[in-house]
Amino acid sequence: MEKKEKNIRERKADKGSVSDKEEIKIIATNRKARHEYNIIETYEAGMVLRGTEVKALREGKANLKDSYAKIDKEEVVLLNMHISPYEKGNRYNQDPTRPRKLLLHRNQIRRLVGRVVEKGLTLVPLRLYFKGSYAKVELALAVGKKLYDRRNSIAEREADRALRRALKERNK
Repeated sequence: MEKKEKNIRERKADKGSVSDKEEIKIIATNRKARHEYNIIETYEAGMVLRGTEVKALREGKANLKDSYAKIDKEEVVLLNMHISPYEKGNRYNQDPTRPRKLLLHRNQIRRLVGRVVEKGLTLVPLRLYFKGSYAKVELALAVGKKLYDRRNSIAEREADRALRRALKERNK
């Protein structure tokens, strides 16, 4: 019995080491999302892509500006994400802004349904990347910042920069 359990642990450890080696290649980031929203939780979701969309993503032709996710009939759908047509795709190219289904576990979707129904929470994609050979989206459950929150964030960032500059000049 102990030997069998040990083998199972070794296999799990091997799988863990393989996943650690999976390289993450970032395709696009949504920089405005962190400026306009307070991030509460993040989720990693797979994407259902068609034909030449993967090739276009490998060339880095994607944009997350103004994109968001919504839950529709127990499915999470990413809207307004722009994937430019693949140059050599001719008639097989898809609509650049078509809705794309996101792959999450059923429990995660149920949890998100409960949270999104709360007032003011929304689903925002933070970044798009390849993990190994799979295209993934980092999805954030977020609440919108008020104007004074944004001003406070900018003031904190400016104060940090000033502090770093002062320390750098002091160490010269």
